[in-house]
Amino acid sequence: MLNIFCPHCGELRSEEEFHSAGQAHIPRPLDPNACTDAEWGEYLFFRDNPRGIHHELWIHAAGCRQYFNATRDTISYEIFETYKIGEKPSVTAKPNSAKQPSRAAGEKA
Repeated sequence: MLNIFCPHCGELRSEEEFHSAGQAHIPRPLDPNACTDAEWGEYLFFRDNPRGIHHELWIHAAGCRQYFNATRDTISYEIFETYKIGEKPSVTAKPNSAKQPSRAAGEKA
């Protein structure tokens, strides 16, 4: 079980109190009415899905009900930091952390 630090409550709490809300740092278009259908679709539906370090939006659903960002490793599930929305992350993706050797079809790991 993971314990997650809520930057609003200032407490380390059980993961059962939290829900992931997707990728963090997605800027909303300045003028949504001026977007093409393709641009609006890109904003609404397309997100990064890296293998490795990823910035995610979370909510403390069973606590203060505030949103915050977390930097998490999608391979090990380790959470490196949590920080309030509007703050900059101190942990960033490592170069080449997401690259894995490619395998031919049918090749075993």
